[in-house]
Amino acid sequence: MEVEVKLRLLTAAAHLRLTTLLTPFHLKTLHQRNIFFDTPKNDLSLRRAVLRLRFLQNAAAVSAPPPRCIVSLKAKPTLANEISRVEEDEEEINYGVGKECVDSLDKLSAVGSRVLKRVQEEYGFKDFLGFVCLGGFENVRNVYEWRGVKLKVDETKYAFGKCFEIECETEEPERVKTMIEEFLTENKIEFSNSDMTKFAVFRSGKLP
Repeated sequence: MEVEVKLRLLTAAAHLRLTTLLTPFHLKTLHQRNIFFDTPKNDLSLRRAVLRLRFLQNAAAVSAPPPRCIVSLKAKPTLANEISRVEEDEEEINYGVGKECVDSLDKLSAVGSRVLKRVQEEYGFKDFLGFVCLGGFENVRNVYEWRGVKLKVDETKYAFGKCFEIECETEEPERVKTMIEEFLTENKIEFSNSDMTKFAVFRSGKLP
């Protein structure tokens, strides 16, 4: 179970102010491309499950690690009072193979991935031949080591606009939520509840 605090930053100016204040604590910047898959009848979505390939590229100018691809299955998400809880299983696969899967979905069946095999077994699919690519969105994630936690500050780029969000995975969500909210308030950074997941925003086709 992944437990995260999620808060939405209301404007690009709020995002800029926050990232500027957090500059001394910066660890890395990741460029993420998120691609989603389901059947034409949305069999996974209707059962509150999401199948995603995430392509990651570290933005470091020197000695950047090679790009990576992560396949993940998320299930039974809840998001209330700025705290997200979701069952998540993920696995790294070959980056080139992941890119091939986006172009030819039949290759999903031949990846040999534990996570993809779990999707087949738990949701009753013989293979992925009937699946479609739903598309996706890009995300620029700045990661910070701040007051004993790792903050992830996101700028998410949809085809219909941008959203800005703070995420923090923690075993103490209530305490961390209060700490982040107090910091934002003290520094006059506009924020609100994050009541939709990025995937839900993507599927809605409009900004929240």
